[in-house]
Amino acid sequence: MAETHLNLIGGRWVKARSGRTFANHNPATGEALGDYPASGPEDVDAAVAAAAKAYPAWRLTPAPKRAEIVFRAGELIRARKEDLARAMTREMGKILVETRGDVQEGIDMAYLAAGEGRRMYGVTTPSEMPNKWAMSVRAPIGVVGVITPWNFPFAIPSWKLMPALVAGNTAVFKPAGDTPEMAWHFAKIFEAAGLPAGVLNLVFGSGAQVGEPMVAHPGIAVISFTGSTDVGLGIAGRGGALGKRISLEMGGKNAIIVLEDADLSLATDAILWSAFGTTGQRCTACSRVLVHERVHDALAQRLAERARRLTLGDGLDPATEVGPLVNAKQVETVADYVAVGMQEGTLAAGGARAAEGTLARGHFFRPTVFTGVKADARIAVEEIFGPVLALVKVTDLEEAVAVNNASRYGLSSAIFTADVHRAFAAMRDLETGIVYVNHGTTGAETHLPFGGTRGTGNGHREAGHTMLDPFTEWKSIYVDFSGRLQRAQIDNA
Repeated sequence: MAETHLNLIGGRWVKARSGRTFANHNPATGEALGDYPASGPEDVDAAVAAAAKAYPAWRLTPAPKRAEIVFRAGELIRARKEDLARAMTREMGKILVETRGDVQEGIDMAYLAAGEGRRMYGVTTPSEMPNKWAMSVRAPIGVVGVITPWNFPFAIPSWKLMPALVAGNTAVFKPAGDTPEMAWHFAKIFEAAGLPAGVLNLVFGSGAQVGEPMVAHPGIAVISFTGSTDVGLGIAGRGGALGKRISLEMGGKNAIIVLEDADLSLATDAILWSAFGTTGQRCTACSRVLVHERVHDALAQRLAERARRLTLGDGLDPATEVGPLVNAKQVETVADYVAVGMQEGTLAAGGARAAEGTLARGHFFRPTVFTGVKADARIAVEEIFGPVLALVKVTDLEEAVAVNNASRYGLSSAIFTADVHRAFAAMRDLETGIVYVNHGTTGAETHLPFGGTRGTGNGHREAGHTMLDPFTEWKSIYVDFSGRLQRAQIDNA
């Protein structure tokens, strides 16, 4: 019998006030994995009240002590890495090697964020007046609302919640409806690590019933959101009008440039991993290859042959290379785009659902490659979030950069070339938050900032040395020990 889970509000595990629940299912097998509260605005109110009540004491807890709890959480995650990875594969489908990486990002982020508890650097600077001290420090903001997607259900909450908590904020956390179990594990781990009641509150439910009330709630000062660009921009409009700080990580349409001097074997390996890893359901997934016309056909042949050989199946099976899409709706979305692609390019591989044998129980779609696609084709400009790759011919680096930068999105880009001059020109000219040389578009290390430009983000970055920025205010402090009134810009003229 599937287990029934609860919200975490004010240190207590409780049902939704309505009593309603929703079911969680394995996208590879259809297996029922558990029931979760279908919460509503009244549950959001309770969670915000609990977070606000916990905030004064948590804010005054020394940052190194706050960080020790985050570090202990990291140790607990490390000890449970394999169990968490297997649970994630069952819940959202990606293969074990990838879910282990997802959990590892949580471990890495815990250790990195915990270090900020003994850094959290401010700035001291000389005053322009004699016998006066000038400095600036970071201060927490208050109650943070965190809304996360299903494709990285452990890593992304870690990027947001760990820095927010170390900085002294309290939080209300709404995970995606397709991956509630990983959020439940996340909250249970912090509970076991000794996080005080009310500092982290977990509310399950839909965007309409939980996410939108969080954005509108006057008690939430910051919203940190990862998801689609259209939803994110809506949050920015509604939340910004209420004076909230809004941190957005949104869509991507990432390109790999392959020049005529590239190592095609290496490029093929990287493109396949970037395009079909996580079944293409990554914001950093490569969904278009801007390939020099001289090597377009050779690269297309390599990619199509390899894509056709990829093994689909349950991510818990070691032989599986590509898992399912997350749900039936996503299968329909991918199928619709493939139908469009049939009119916009030449189908070289895939192009259909996979429903034979045991695959019929899940949400599978064959890795798909289109060749000879125009730069402005829909499948080359719109985010699909599935295993669909479009090859676009270009004549030189300058054209490739122009095509890349014309995108609505600006998260990740990559170039394959043996020419150091062109590599550095691409590093300078590609207008994305992440640029790779001789590697695919996917993958990020937690100690570097993560985020993008244009329709991908709104200027904030996650992880790295920027991790605290969305969750802290700068406070400038002056101490005048001259014993007399000194007026800056007046008495020093």
